[in-house]
Amino acid sequence: MQNTLKAYIPEQAVALVSDLLKHEDLSVKIKNERKTRHGDYKRLPNGQHQITVNTNLNPFRFLITLVHEIAHFEAYKNYGKDIKPHGIEWKRTFQHLMLPFLNPAIFPSNLLPLLAKHFKNPKATSDTDTVLALALKQYDEPNGKTYIFDVPYGHHFKLYNGKVFKRGNKRVKRYECVEVKTGRLYLFNPNAEVELLES
Repeated sequence: MQNTLKAYIPEQAVALVSDLLKHEDLSVKIKNERKTRHGDYKRLPNGQHQITVNTNLNPFRFLITLVHEIAHFEAYKNYGKDIKPHGIEWKRTFQHLMLPFLNPAIFPSNLLPLLAKHFKNPKATSDTDTVLALALKQYDEPNGKTYIFDVPYGHHFKLYNGKVFKRGNKRVKRYECVEVKTGRLYLFNPNAEVELLES
């Protein structure tokens, strides 16, 4: 597994992650991109535990996602199956596991203060932390997509599933967007990536 991880996470993090994965009943699989999640954890019917992480993540997001999922495994082992998926037990476990990685040998200096702030109270996904999510995205491969906050008011855009929307007003944090076909109103995070359509 250590050789596989070298292709996906910062080199200085490989040994630390390998130590976290030294469990006979835990396996990690690298999956093709899934639009709805970066990774997941589950206990399999045979009692084994499996973590999956998307192959398309940049090294820093991959590392955060992997440790996020390891925290689910550790929280399950230490507190049992009746805890909330992203409750206090998971949060404390994630904070504890992530602490050794928060150093300039692993993360760029511009990410460290954002990560420190995020890990005071980690959320179910780092995508809801708009500032951190945008900072992480600068390390992604270019994909020709536009962020919702860059879509001009009244312009149309398309999602990965082909649905077309028209951008509306900004609320406190999110943007109102109307699905063109149905007229239904949806709220989008400002850092959602979409395909801008010609008006």
